[in-house]
Amino acid sequence: MTRLHDLSLAAQIEAVRAVELSPVDLTTHYLERIRRFADLGAFAEVTPDAARRRSALLAAAPTRGPLWGIPLADKDLVARAGVPTRYGSRARAHLVPAASDPLALALDAAGAVNLGKTSTSEFGLTGFTEPLIHAPARDPWRLSAGAGGSSGGAAVAVAAGLLPAAVGSDGGGSIRIPSATVGVVGLKPSRGRLPIGSGFDSPDGLSVTGPIARSAEDAGLLLDALVGLAPFAYATEAPGVGPFVDAARRSPGTLRIGVTTVSPWDDDEDIVLDPDARTAFETATAWLADAGHDVTDADWHPFGYASLFHVLWRASAARIPLSDDDMTLVEPLTAWLVQEGRRLSALDLLGGLASARAFERRTIADFAAFDVVLTPALAQAPQPVGSYAGHSPERTFAMQVEYAPYSSFVNVAGLPALTLPVTTDASGHPVSVQLIGRPGGEATLLSLAAQLEDRRGPLPHPPVWDA
Repeated sequence: MTRLHDLSLAAQIEAVRAVELSPVDLTTHYLERIRRFADLGAFAEVTPDAARRRSALLAAAPTRGPLWGIPLADKDLVARAGVPTRYGSRARAHLVPAASDPLALALDAAGAVNLGKTSTSEFGLTGFTEPLIHAPARDPWRLSAGAGGSSGGAAVAVAAGLLPAAVGSDGGGSIRIPSATVGVVGLKPSRGRLPIGSGFDSPDGLSVTGPIARSAEDAGLLLDALVGLAPFAYATEAPGVGPFVDAARRSPGTLRIGVTTVSPWDDDEDIVLDPDARTAFETATAWLADAGHDVTDADWHPFGYASLFHVLWRASAARIPLSDDDMTLVEPLTAWLVQEGRRLSALDLLGGLASARAFERRTIADFAAFDVVLTPALAQAPQPVGSYAGHSPERTFAMQVEYAPYSSFVNVAGLPALTLPVTTDASGHPVSVQLIGRPGGEATLLSLAAQLEDRRGPLPHPPVWDA
């Protein structure tokens, strides 16, 4: 028997538009799954009463907007009026915003039903989602392991069938790291691609909004919706097929693809690619060659990256408005990053930004010969919950780099990137790779990802899926 969470996002949207499925049915179904699997730590806050009211209102209204009647959730970095928004931090434990952020307003205008807040690391600063304010986000394949971060709750919700898809943010891998950890598709758009969460919202230009989904097609569909988002602007009729979901439904043609296991951290940290990650990378490389693509070594030699990224990351933390009292409540790594960031001089910051722009230019030039560059998604298997606790801030930072050395440089370069599972390890856990595109190359990534999915075939679901 097909259950509602077995349906793809595309199928759910089609069924709602055809009035074959009610927003009330979808909302009720997902709220029940969220309640049953609360121990996964996917949600920081659930708003069932508001969600039911919203779904009933939409069920009685004409279908308008690309996400009409579809249950979604805000990452707990997105303010929503009247809903606790804690930013994963004890320093914001009692914050209930009076106004909503533009992304929350725009998703409402697109017709989505908000079910609450997906969990995140404290202020989204880390690549693991184990904030002290609430339970950790757990890998639904292996409950003893963490889900990655900072959009860990969103990725878990999609992988476990608690949401049909999710919207995350990615400032250094925060969509791709958890998506690769739990075996779903995560897409970081190009800087400037989206009207909300464009990457131009801060001086470092790192963080962008993007989709997390179970397939390239669903990721393309959600990206189409995100590209069209505008607060307060309801569509007057259901939209047609957008360019990104269309790309995921057609052949990519013959592409020139560069492949590399080189990381810009190689000269500064102990980066070791584990056997399962290497197998996934080599398998995807072989599949792409078999499909007729021109596959060659990217021959990439980055330099000077670690020092510039340390400046950018400390500077991004320095912008968090924390009082002296707040600083006694935040986690040690957050306190260290904020304090280090506040010690930066204007010359330090300007130098870091100039180095970042130079790195962006070099990376785009180095990758210019290729339509897509393939890398591993992660260097290590999912790490046990608690692995990052008890270490110095410097060591905790280094451990995250060792886990995900292929993520943050894509943000600095402003390029689009997509992670998707291609193989499984001996236990059946998915293992992912990363596809990096040219500036504005999301459609190519989605088309190529869909081709890899066709070659791979269906993957099993985590055990909670059928529970």
